[in-house]
Amino acid sequence: MVDKVVVGRPMEILLVEDSRVDARLTIGALQEGQLKHRLTIVRDGEEAMLFLHQEKWFAQAPRPDLVLLDLNLPRKDGREVLKEIKADYRLNEIPVIILTASHNHKDELRSQMLNVDGYMQKPVDLKQFIALVRQLKAFWHADVILPTDI
Repeated sequence: MVDKVVVGRPMEILLVEDSRVDARLTIGALQEGQLKHRLTIVRDGEEAMLFLHQEKWFAQAPRPDLVLLDLNLPRKDGREVLKEIKADYRLNEIPVIILTASHNHKDELRSQMLNVDGYMQKPVDLKQFIALVRQLKAFWHADVILPTDI
């Protein structure tokens, strides 16, 4: 029996961001980077964890292929979210890129210790962000044939 395949499935991206302005800038950079994607935005760390665990109103949420995470979030801090993602065997393989206004080098070092996949300070340099998105696009291979979930 042959599994169904999906050609060029868009990348599922979870953006965890409480600032509407920063969310708009990130959306614009993703569009300019021409990465085939579907984006879900949550506004705090508690919602992020509900989404990642597919709980409550996120029961039908797709598993993200990438998390873009702000560190300074309401209700549950982004540092806590990152720590929980990396400690959970069901989530720890999802790449996480930190997008933060923090200029605290301790945050960057702490993130690196938790094996974060990227770290960018806000305001995000658009050229730098687009370069990172293009790297992700090359890594993702938008035209790869991926098996559907079994």
